[in-house]
Order: sequence, then C-alpha cells, then structure tokens
Amino acid sequence: MKILLNTLLLMLCGALPVLAAEHGEAAAAASHTVHNLTTTTFGYASLALFVFAYILVMLEEITHLRKSKPVLMAAGIIWVLIAITYRQIGIPAEEAHTAIMHNISEYAELFLFLLVAMTYINSMDERNVFQALRSWLVSKGFSLRIVFWITGFLAFIISPVADNLTTALLMGAVVMAVAKDNKKFVALACINIVVGANAGGAFSPFGDITTLMVWQKGQAAFGEFFYLFIPALINWIIPAAIMSLYISKEVPKAMTEKIQMKFGAKRVIVLFILTIVTAVSFHNFLELPPAAGMMLGLSYLGFFSYYIKIKEKRALEYDKPLGISTVDGTDPFDIFQKVARAEWDTLLFFYGVILCVGGLSQFGYLAMVSQKMYTGLGATYANVLVGVLSAIVDNIPVMFAVLTMDPSMPLGQWLLVTLTAGVGGSLLSIGSAAGVALMGTARGTYTFGAHLKWMPVVALGYIASIFAHIFINAKLF
Repeated sequence: MKILLNTLLLMLCGALPVLAAEHGEAAAAASHTVHNLTTTTFGYASLALFVFAYILVMLEEITHLRKSKPVLMAAGIIWVLIAITYRQIGIPAEEAHTAIMHNISEYAELFLFLLVAMTYINSMDERNVFQALRSWLVSKGFSLRIVFWITGFLAFIISPVADNLTTALLMGAVVMAVAKDNKKFVALACINIVVGANAGGAFSPFGDITTLMVWQKGQAAFGEFFYLFIPALINWIIPAAIMSLYISKEVPKAMTEKIQMKFGAKRVIVLFILTIVTAVSFHNFLELPPAAGMMLGLSYLGFFSYYIKIKEKRALEYDKPLGISTVDGTDPFDIFQKVARAEWDTLLFFYGVILCVGGLSQFGYLAMVSQKMYTGLGATYANVLVGVLSAIVDNIPVMFAVLTMDPSMPLGQWLLVTLTAGVGGSLLSIGSAAGVALMGTARGTYTFGAHLKWMPVVALGYIASIFAHIFINAKLF
C-alpha cells in the first residue's frame, strides 16, 4: 500500500507541469517571415519529400526502419532546397538562417526538457518503482472488472507524469500478468488503457508532447491547462463505463510474485518532484526557460546517483545486503546509463518533424492550410478535425503545424485543439504510441481490428469531451 501511495503522490505532483519560456519578440518576428513559394519546383519537391518520409514513418512496424531516419533526411534536404530557392529569387540568406535557428531553438528546449524527464523515468524503472506497483496489483487477487478499472484509472493519472508509452507498457504488463489467456478481457483492457493514457496526458503540459509544445508557444498559461481535466476525464470514463459492462467479475488466481523497490527509489521520486518544481520556478519567478530548471534538476539526480553508487559498491565489496542491492552481481547505479537509455529515436524524430514542418512553413504551405481550415471551416470545426487527423497521422507534426500556422484564436480554442490532438489518437490503435506499444505487448489479441470494433464507443467519449469543454469552459471562447 505504501508503494501505491508513493506512486499516487508522484502522479499528483505531476500536475505541476512545465515546458519552455517565451522567445524574444524580435527574433520571433524575424523567424515568421514567410514567403508564398508554394508553386515553386522546390516547394513541390519539399512537400513530396515530407509526405514520402512520413509514409515510411507510418510503415515502421512493417519495414522496421526507425522513424527518426526518414524525417532526419527529409529535414536536411528540405532546408537545402529552402536555401537554394531563397538564393534564386534574391531573398537574403540571413532569413533562412534566422528561420532554421528559430526551429532549432524550439527543438533544443523540448529536447533538454524531455531528456531529463526520460532520465528520471528510466531511473525509477531501474529502482523497481514501476515493477513494485505492478507486483502489488497482480498479487491482490482483484476481479477482472476491478483490474479493468484500476489499470484504466492508473493510466489516466500516471500519464500526466510519465509519457503515455511508459504508462501503457506498465499497465499492459499488469493486464497480461493477470489474465493473458482471456482474449476478450485483454483486448478491452488494452483499449481502456490507451484511452486513459491519452486522456490523462491531455490536461497536463507534462503529459504529452503536444501539450508541451502548446505551453512552449505560450498559448496557454500554467494553470489554464487544468480547465481540461473534466473533459479529459469524460473522454476516458464514458468508453470505460460502457466497455466494463462486457467484462466478467471472474476472479483470476492471485500471483505470489513480490518485487521491492531498490535502495534510494523513494528519494529518486522526491527528486523528480523537486525537479518539476524547479522548472516551474524558473519559468514563473525567474523568467528563465524551464528546460534550464530541468537541467538543474538533473544535477540533483547526478549527485544522488553518486551516493547510490558508493553505497552499492560497498555492498558488493563486503557482500552486505542494502535493501534490494546489487549483491547479485549487477552494476551499481550509473546516471549516464539512464541518459543513454533515453528514447533517442523519439528525440531525433522530434528534431526531424520540427524542421520538416518549419521548412514547409517557409515555403508558405502552412499559411495556405491555415487559410483553408481556420478561415474556411472555422476554428471549432478545424480543431475537431485536428483530433481526427491525429488518429491517422502522428499528433506531433499535426500540432506543430497548427502552432506554426498560429491562427488567431481565444484560449478556449487553443485548449480545444490541445484536447483533440491529445485524445484523438485513441480513435485507432495506430493513433498513438500507447496503442502501438500495446499491440506489441498483447500481440495477436489487441489488434487494429479489435480496437476498430470499439471505435464508436471511443468516439462517443471523444465527442462528449468536446461538448463538455465547450459547455464547462464557455467563458474561455
């Protein structure tokens, strides 16, 4: 029970999320100088190159080509084409340089913030924080329906702290450990976890990359993201309530597996909370980039990892137990190993996406799309469409495109697009990292077809959350 309470404390403190500080107005103005080059040969070539690269990203599960590789190449070539086009039509080279540096600056803040967060998550994983939670749940002998609700609820409240991929893998492991032979239960529980993880990440700037980007652009203030809590809860709880009716109350045999947290695990959790507070303080009180606060927080873990290493080396030398120490022969705790275990493919993918979309913006394509969507359809319909698109195309380039378009919208509309981009990926199993991960965990049971069968139920939650936001937060529109 102590493990659960500690984990819940961490999740609740994750409601203090942050991302990056605002850029200077002069630099931003320079970087947003956009020319209408949509009908140029290199403009068409850049658009085709991005589409081809993204097709390869979508086929990653089939080709096994890491998603970062095609977008990295596309990003480099697109900016070469921009530089050549500017030179051909007499635009000063400084404009291309200013534009790409603006994109690199945006990426750098996102990269440093995520690198620290991933390092802490990896450290807690190595200290058996998540494994201890899983073993506690598996050992309690809950009924399948209770496991369904617990895993969905935990997915909803863990994802504001950990990314939805980590959350889905953790809860998916619980489901498979409890009743992997019950295909109907596994499929429904996995859908519930995906919806819960994506919904939980939508109301926290720290819960999803798209919310981080919205915070980075300054489109919503620190506390304003929490206007989305009730709509996000509705997005998860309506499909969960319907699907739970199809889950039996059978009680599977309780597991006897018991895993304890390693030495220093609780203090790593506390340091992670202090790191988030530091990043918030950098932004709110010092007007410094929160990423710099996160890097200061990494030093907290660095010094504590030195202490853990000394203690565990002594345990190895004298063969003395140290909680769950490394007397089994494994290496002592090393922070740089946790940095190395960061999702580098994902981090590099973000670089490629940001520079690809930024490049297409320089050719004028995003201004053209913004005109057709936000002026033609109106902000509400356009933002709902963004959520539907995010079920097919990764929500990161979709959201970055919207932020680069920078349509003139009230806070309510910016929160609406934050909500739809975050939860829209739940409509299909391939619409989010959580869904893709669970298709691997529960291969052959949780499939694209199994999720598609319940898509109308998930869509009901999607629609209800939109109406809830429009009604509850009407004053923001």
